[in-house]
Amino acid sequence: MHPTRKAAVTAAALLVMATAGCDSGTGATASRGGSSKPGCPTVLDRAERAVKKAEGVNAPWKGPTTGPRAAHDKSIVYIAQTLTNPGVAGVGQGVQEAAGIVGWHARTLNGQGTPAGQRAAFKQAVGLKPDGIVISGFDPATAAESVKKARKAGIPLIGWHAAPAPGPSADAQLFTNITSRVEDVAKISADWIIARSRGRAGVVLFTDATVPFAKHKSDLLKKELATCSDVKLLSYTNMPIPQVNARSIGEVRSLLSRFGRKWTYSAAINDLYFQHAAPALRAAGKDGAGAPFNIGAGDGDPSAFQRVNGKQFQAATVPEPLSEQGWQIVDEFNRAFAGARDSGYVAPVHIATATNSGGALSWDSEGYRQAYRKIWGR
Repeated sequence: MHPTRKAAVTAAALLVMATAGCDSGTGATASRGGSSKPGCPTVLDRAERAVKKAEGVNAPWKGPTTGPRAAHDKSIVYIAQTLTNPGVAGVGQGVQEAAGIVGWHARTLNGQGTPAGQRAAFKQAVGLKPDGIVISGFDPATAAESVKKARKAGIPLIGWHAAPAPGPSADAQLFTNITSRVEDVAKISADWIIARSRGRAGVVLFTDATVPFAKHKSDLLKKELATCSDVKLLSYTNMPIPQVNARSIGEVRSLLSRFGRKWTYSAAINDLYFQHAAPALRAAGKDGAGAPFNIGAGDGDPSAFQRVNGKQFQAATVPEPLSEQGWQIVDEFNRAFAGARDSGYVAPVHIATATNSGGALSWDSEGYRQAYRKIWGR
């Protein structure tokens, strides 16, 4: 077992005891009238069981163990939506690491967080004539003309959060798309709010409506929150990820002015929102360990773990295994180069909190590097 997980096992046991008493939701319950009764008993019971499972700390590798040996002398280009998105950047680092293991050349291009920047990066990527291209964090339709040129040139495309679902995508012309199941991420994020608040929460939901994947996730999260009658959605706030840095302070101040103590929980489609919301909450005199209790429905980058571990304006994250998914991208390309099918692997959802993280700054399955190296013969 990974050393950080050993430390987390005892913490997880304590978490189970705490969940049984549901004392972690006391602040939210008090803020909604002081009732000790749950707002939606049946939904709450299901949510608590789902959260308990997702907070488990054992993560043995359940991905592929067989596949083609590593191809020689390949080149891939990783097109990032924006390198200021820590999730996108984290996966890119995983791609670089894995490419180095198999002896491939990997280059990263920054889409600068705009459609124009992404189109320019994609055009440059096609011009480099690589063996494969990664579309990371943005809709391939943004650069439809370059997608056509890449496919015409026989360059396989792999997405990370580039389509609504994991696996091959005929519409987006992707060999495969790497992501957790958005339905699972949205559901467990909403369940965490329901369970922690005992079904009584006032929620602000942050999304990026310019990215179909992100908008779909937040719509699902909104739908799941609505299954509990006493969970109130106070605001559904659209703030595109490239604008979060500039807009967060003003948006948070406005939300605090409008809702005050009714705002007890937040969820966002990306942890980045809470990085920039923290200064405004701190300036308003909010306690980093108090309400609003914030959960990031992806991506679980190191800065998110630091906020969670330090109880600084983020209580939980539903992390993607960023490095692991970078390695998976390289493995999927290797399958494409060999004429094989994609692996079909989808990482299960996990919830990380200060109680169960063991102080770690990331979440990946145990043994994924060893498994992939064995497949590749490296």
